[in-house]
Amino acid sequence: MEKLAVIEIGGKQYLLKEGEKFKTEKLEGKAGDKITFDKILLVADDKKVELGKPYLENHSVEAEILKVGRSKKVIVFRYHSKTRYRKKRGHRQWYTELKVLKIN
Repeated sequence: MEKLAVIEIGGKQYLLKEGEKFKTEKLEGKAGDKITFDKILLVADDKKVELGKPYLENHSVEAEILKVGRSKKVIVFRYHSKTRYRKKRGHRQWYTELKVLKIN
């Protein structure tokens, strides 16, 4: 079993492995920048599982920003029957794609 970590970013929790790519909400930085996360909730490997209360003190996760972009358009459509009320709107959410380099 490889090393696993559960981290918290922006109120959401992510289960990560070393070398894994994942998307999260937009973070500060540009492609190629390195980020260190210190809100680690759980670290596990072959031998033991460490659980934080709420966070682990001596652990961190290093990641690299691969891309900052916008997701596909989501259509927001409001409709009231029998009243001729229709509103159509689109929304594209910003995201940051990260690659986990190392779980310390």
